[in-house]
Formats: sequence, structure tokens, C-alpha cells
Amino acid sequence: MRVEKSVIVLQGGGALGAYQGGAVEALSDAGRPIDWVAGISIGAINAALIAGNTPQKRVSALRDFWEMVSSSSAPVGMFDGVFPRGWLNDLSAAGTTMTGVPGFFRLRLPPAGLMPPGTEGARSFYDTAPLRDTLLDLVDFDLLNGGAIRLSVGAVNVETGNMTWFDSAETEIRPEHIMASGALPPGFPAIEIDGARYWDGGLVSNTPLQYVLDERMPADDLCVFQVDLFSARGAVPTSIWTSEAREKDIRYSSRTRFNTDMMRRIHETRDAAKRLYDKLPPELKNDPDARALASGNADPRVTIAHLIYRQTRYERQSKDYEFSRRSMLDRWAAGKSDVERTLAHPQWEARHHAATRVNVFDLAE
Repeated sequence: MRVEKSVIVLQGGGALGAYQGGAVEALSDAGRPIDWVAGISIGAINAALIAGNTPQKRVSALRDFWEMVSSSSAPVGMFDGVFPRGWLNDLSAAGTTMTGVPGFFRLRLPPAGLMPPGTEGARSFYDTAPLRDTLLDLVDFDLLNGGAIRLSVGAVNVETGNMTWFDSAETEIRPEHIMASGALPPGFPAIEIDGARYWDGGLVSNTPLQYVLDERMPADDLCVFQVDLFSARGAVPTSIWTSEAREKDIRYSSRTRFNTDMMRRIHETRDAAKRLYDKLPPELKNDPDARALASGNADPRVTIAHLIYRQTRYERQSKDYEFSRRSMLDRWAAGKSDVERTLAHPQWEARHHAATRVNVFDLAE
């Protein structure tokens, strides 16, 4: 009997990652098990908080992190009705660039541009040492490495330019692996791991979906919750400000739908090959080429719930480094609401009756 594994796939997106926290809270409220979590950048941080805490503490650990990183903003509601929301968001983002984010990163002083090349202070505008302390405080790395949840995070080797996956099924995960996945240059420094330096995995691919599909166990069906922070679809920009925001969406959406559409086509081709094999006369069924074409019979059933954060009208190109408490709460609530709508949708409830083996649901739009 095949086993269905529950997987959460978390895209990178900085401050937008609060949306993923709300999504996980809704999944927890619904009693959904988690067998595997994979993340890039902020998704790697959220993934570590999930895998490194017991089910009872998981949501509170995520909430503690997001309340910490949004703690330097003005209290919610202080300027309601006084200043436009978009203006307040821009002011919050400007504060991030000038000082950093509590528990995450801080501005280097003296500035990186004044430091001699080759020194540590010259490698990035910000220092991410606070993130290491936060991870050690909020993540139980013994549980993460020895628990029931598999964790996979991606980073890019600076020298080779190749994507590297750090997987708890094969590697002992340390804070450095999580930090490396989110080390986006030139803001953050490359993180050294076993003599090599790594940058943010989003430079190559901002979603771990393909890795999960490639590295799954052959005997497992998958139920994947793909939680994206950038939407590939969007309106034509009307100004340079909206152009920059739209460019960021396109660059970091990482063609999630392309990956799922490609996988569906591969499975449809294999199904057709199997039907053709069944029609062959007995003398041809033992032909090596015919048997190779029919090998797709053991392919898994893959169900993907695609959840995408939708930019609000007051968010601009700074949305991924705008860490105000109000925005954090809004994004968290959006993630929770989207998962609740998806799980309650009739098409989701009937997903196991689908005739095809690869099914993608966009039900929160």
C-alpha cells in the first residue's frame, strides 16, 4: 500500500514570509501532519522553525520569530487615518535599510564601502550574526536532525555557482546551513560551511519544489503545500515604482507553474506509454525498449495545493524588506485565510477521486 507524505514547500521572499507562518498555523489547526519541509531563504528559516519544534510549539516559535523581527515598528494603529498606508510602509522599509531588523540582521559600522577589500566587514552591508543567535534560541537542532520531519534547504556555492541542497536525511543541519540559504548579496555575507562559501538559494531557484519531486521516495505519494511569496502573474506596471515590484515578482516566482505543468505532461506521456504497452503482442512486451517505456507504472500520485501571496494595493517594490508589525499581521492573516479556504473547497475535499496522478489546485484566488 502506498503512503502519502505531507510536504510543505516554502519560497523565499524576506518580510513576505509571515504569510507562510499563517499558512502553517492553519495547517496545524486542521491537524495536517508534516513529514517533510523544504525552504529557500526566508522559507528556510521558517522551515527550520517548523522542523526544529514539536507540533505543540511549532506555531508559537514561528510567531515569536515574526513578532521579534517586526518589533521595531510603530505600534499597530498609531498612525491610522493620519498617513497613507503606502507611505508608512515606505518609511518602515527605509528604517530597515538604515538600521536592520531585530533578531535578524544589523547595519555594519563602519560601512562596508569604507572597509578594506578582503576583510569581513567589506563583504556585505549587513551583519547576520543576530540570526544565528535567534536560530539557536528558537530551534531545537537536536530535534531537527533526529525528529520525524525531514528538512531540506538550498544555497548557492559562490565559487561554482551551483545549487547545493542541505538535507537532514543526509547532513547534520546547523544554524550555518539555514543562514546560508538566506544570504542574499550584497546585503548579507556569504556563509562558510566546511571550507566553502554559500549565498541565497534564490539566486538559482527560489522554490524547492523541483528538489522535492526529484528526491522523493519512489513508494510515496505526495501531498504538497507549495507556499509562494511572489506571483508570476500580475498587471502591467504603470510607473517605475510598480515596474520594480513587478520585475521582482517575475524574477523570484521561479516558474512554479512551469514545473508543475511539466511534471503533469511527463506523467501523461508515461500513462500513454503504459496503455500502448498493454496493447502490444506478447512477443514485443519483453523488448527492452518497450519495458523501459512502461516503467512509469510506479509513478506516484502527486497533489499540490498552490498558495500564493497576493500583493496588496499599498505594497511596493520594498515589500520584501518592509517588516512593520501591521504588514506582518496582514500577511500572516492572508496565509491563514488562504489555507482555510483551500482545505474547505469542494475540489480539495474530492482530490483523491481525480483520474490523473498529478493534480494542482489553485483554490485561494
